[in-house]
Parts: sequence; C-alpha cells; structure tokens
Amino acid sequence: MANVSSSNGLEKRPKLRFPDFDESYKDTTLGEIASLVNRTDPKSDAPIMMLSAGNGFIMQSEKYSRDNAGQSLKKYILLKKGELAYNHGASKAKQYGCCYELTENEARIPYVYHCFKVCETEYTPYIAIALNNTKMDNQLKRLVSSSVRMDGLLNISFEDYMSITMSLPSSEEQKHIADFFSKLDERIKAQERLVSSLKKYKRGLLSAIFERRIRFKDDDGSKFPEWEQKKLISCCNGFDNLRQPITANLRRKGKYPYYGANGIQDYVDDYIFDGEYILLAEDGGHFDEFASKPIAQFISGRVWVNNHAHIIQAKQGYNNKYIFYCLEHKDIRKYINGSSRAKLNQEDMWDIPIPVPCLYEQEKIADFITAIDCSINDNVRQLETLQDLKTSLLQQLFI
Repeated sequence: MANVSSSNGLEKRPKLRFPDFDESYKDTTLGEIASLVNRTDPKSDAPIMMLSAGNGFIMQSEKYSRDNAGQSLKKYILLKKGELAYNHGASKAKQYGCCYELTENEARIPYVYHCFKVCETEYTPYIAIALNNTKMDNQLKRLVSSSVRMDGLLNISFEDYMSITMSLPSSEEQKHIADFFSKLDERIKAQERLVSSLKKYKRGLLSAIFERRIRFKDDDGSKFPEWEQKKLISCCNGFDNLRQPITANLRRKGKYPYYGANGIQDYVDDYIFDGEYILLAEDGGHFDEFASKPIAQFISGRVWVNNHAHIIQAKQGYNNKYIFYCLEHKDIRKYINGSSRAKLNQEDMWDIPIPVPCLYEQEKIADFITAIDCSINDNVRQLETLQDLKTSLLQQLFI
C-alpha cells in the first residue's frame, strides 16, 4: 500500500491506497447505485434472520430462542444472496444502525429494515463495508429527525438513507479493497476462535482440578495430602474498609486503574492499594454467568478500588493466585441477595467454601493456570492488534 494525498484540486483520493490504482474517486448518492427490494413470499421456507450490529445476519432464534415473527411473518422481506439490509436500530456497537450483505442464498428478514440491491457497475461487498464504516456516522446523525421511535428504531426513512453520499473508486479497486478486508476478517475470526477455545480449555481444567479429577504430584512423584474444605474467612483477610468510590465527574485522569465489580472502569491520578489482591464482585457481578464470565479479578500493583467489589488477600500459608482461581468462575448464587440488583454481602462472602490443598500443591496449580492465562493474554493482544489494524485501515482506505 502507498500513502497518497487526500485531495488534488477537485480530485478525491484516500490517505492510503493499493499499488496500481491512481484514479480519482467519484461522488455519488446511494440512491444512484441502489434500488429498493421489497419482495415478499408468505409461502417461503427460507430461514428467518435478523441483523446483529457485531455479527451481521444471524438466525432470529439465536437471539430470541425461537422465531418470534408471529403474524407479521407474511410481511417479512425475502432477501436474496448479494442484496443488502440496513437495520436502523441504535445499539452500543453501532449508534446509527448497521448495514450488511446477505451471503446466504435467501432469508426472510423483518420488514422494518431498509432492503436494497446495488447495481452491477459497483461491487456489493465494498458498498456494504463502506456503509458500515464509522465515516458514515456524521451523515446518519444528520438524517435522524428525532432520537428514537417507540419501537427503538432511528427515524431514518428509506429515502433519507438513499440520500447518503459516497466517494467510490473503480469497481476493480472496490473488489481489491473488499477482498482484502474479507481476508482480514477471516484472520480476526480465526483469532477470536483461538481465544475462545483457550478460555474454554482453561475453564475445563479449573473444573477438573477443583473436582479433583486432576491431581498434581510432589517433585519426587509422591501424592500430596488430601484436600480440606474451608470457608473463605479462614483463608483470607479483607480490606473493604479501605475502598473509596469516586463519582465520574470528580475523578482526575491519571495512570492508575480504577476498578469496579467487573474490571477497570477508569484511570485516576492516585491509588489506595499497592500489592496483589483479589477482587470479588459485591454487586453488579456476573453471578448468573459465572461459567463463561469471571466474578473475580486478580490485581497487582498500584490501583484504586470502588465499593462494588470486595477486596481480599490470602493469609499466610495460602496462595493468593490459587484462591483467585478458586473464585474466578465459582457458582456462588446461593450466597447472593437482592431482588432488583444481585449483591454479595460481606458476611455471606466469608461463608463461601473453597477446596484447599497443601500450600505447595496450591502453588503448582496456580503456576500451571497462570501459564495458560499468559497464553490467553498474548492471543488477546494479537486479536486487539488485528482489530486496531482494521479500524485504522477503514479510516485510511475510504473517503
């Protein structure tokens, strides 16, 4: 790729470009290169799908456990492969909605989506990427006539959406760019699968270890003593009295992590803890999702902790990391109180039982799982690098 100037007189060019392409981009509106798709077929048995901001077309049953179209199904749009749909629903991932190309042969999708097809002179996958680019947000923002409708959709009509302006390269360059992003997306998805597999492998090992289906041995090959069952209060000291919440508008930006129930919430200019501690969610934790999401965090160094996480530390004779791994994905729902907001009171926390081997076996287990965590973290960083690369290239290869 080569860096090029963004403009030359009236000519429009992106900041970054593949070699062998030097033509100026052409300005057009979406309506000039696309046309409405509104076909229906009540007798169709095509899959019922919907648009997810992060994943594109997904089966409707994946989100709602079943197809919930009901009587409105007969009005669903029958979309064909290569056609596009714009979901003008606001979400955290896509504030102004999302647009994707259908890669299945056909699908029935909600009639509230704006459905269209691109003319043959343009390359549809490129148009889909361009329309999903955050560079479109300013235009979409101007099109919103009022915040959100009662049904959660942004007030962007089909005609309004078709008025979006785009700067397009030749169809050959469109294909080159789209094919590149397709390969990059495949690499990102492969990395996501690897991270997911490593996390699943770790959870499986933790379960096998704490159920004693896997046992470690001493350095001479002999067996370690049998484990004991102890309450958390026997193994840890608590430091909840030192926690201090800071409201967002009073936090001064700095380099020290500011922790809450589920991780870092912010960075502040001071700290109240310096060392290795375990944070166990007090309220707002992933108590019902413990199998896939952690309810505890291991922190190290200088940090600030608010009052939404209990802060504990292993007593002498116990390994801090081992106790953390005992708690990280533990089912503690029987100790949770509160109807509107689940909460783990300190008194109940101290009653949580954990399996306790001898100190040397604790250390062996902690070292073993820590090595897996290091591999997970390395692969997460690789994933973030790929995602950052995609974000950067989306800004530089498009106008």
